[in-house]
Amino acid sequence: MRFPVRGLIAALSLAALPVASNAAVFVGVSVGIPPPALPVYVQPPCPAPGYIWVPGYWAWDDDQYYWVPGTWELAPAVGFLWTPGYWGWGDGFYLWHAGYWGPHVGFYGGINYGFGYFGRGFEGGYWRGNEFYYNRSVTNVNVTNITNVYNHTVVNEPGVSRVSFHGGAGGVAVRPTAAEMAVEHERHIGVTALQRQHEQMARSDSSLRASVNGGRPAIAATPRPAVFSGHGVIAARGASPAGQRTDRPRQTQRPALAERSGGPRSDRPPQALRPADPRPPVHQAARPTMNPQHRDNGQYRGNAAAPGGGGPAMHAGGGRAPQAAPPPAAQHPAAQHPGAQHPGAQHTAAEREQRERGH
Repeated sequence: MRFPVRGLIAALSLAALPVASNAAVFVGVSVGIPPPALPVYVQPPCPAPGYIWVPGYWAWDDDQYYWVPGTWELAPAVGFLWTPGYWGWGDGFYLWHAGYWGPHVGFYGGINYGFGYFGRGFEGGYWRGNEFYYNRSVTNVNVTNITNVYNHTVVNEPGVSRVSFHGGAGGVAVRPTAAEMAVEHERHIGVTALQRQHEQMARSDSSLRASVNGGRPAIAATPRPAVFSGHGVIAARGASPAGQRTDRPRQTQRPALAERSGGPRSDRPPQALRPADPRPPVHQAARPTMNPQHRDNGQYRGNAAAPGGGGPAMHAGGGRAPQAAPPPAAQHPAAQHPGAQHPGAQHTAAEREQRERGH
């Protein structure tokens, strides 16, 4: 019983490694329904020299399609290029033809994956010795970090189809050329361990399932394999960026400025609102007429002006604002500053002195 289990584990371990092969095609799963259209997205910048663009594709997981984001992958060997995989119609099913690494780009079903993969060959760059040169007209390259660049305009027909499968009803109808057929018989290397990890992460992310994102994945492309968050992650057109939520309830959103600053709120019940102050505003209160003969311990009643010329501070509701007690000298201006006394008060004191002298 133990030997078959060990043999199975060994077989799975070997299957997980990059494989050199001379087989014509790598055929994987077969599905009875066609994959969705390719999403529209922009390409993240190339992270470093020697990286080759691997376009995104729809993969199958038991009961539905999920998106494997496009990414920049370091070539496994100098001089190797990537031939993308594709879905092809045959014998009543859609068969997955897995991609591979090799010295030339082979047939990938005529699918227009973009960014140099326009259906035939690769226009994104080429190897010159040990250096890879990037075509800036179809790839996103920062010339500050990567200097091996050139410009070659590629004429792309307008209204290019985003169909993601070859053959069958509605599929891309092209046949491989003799050169492309010859490439299929060359020595190949299958997907790398990092590419396999990249696909496994996509399979475990429910947001990348077509039934969830409607064909517009939030993670359409990444700057490196197996990096699904952070700077450089690209969302498909029409999809929300990765990490953002649009289903938050309104009450959890940031309050308006008027509410944060203590302003009036319209969501409170009527009984919770502060009743209006019945007292009249300060500016509407009529000032009483001064009576120079009516004294109260040397101070006048009413809204008498302060010695500095300004009126007393008032609350908004009409009451006097609490203030610190003034110093004793400020409480009796008449005693300290005779010249500041009211003229009526001086006249009264003179009459009283005359009456006292008369007695």
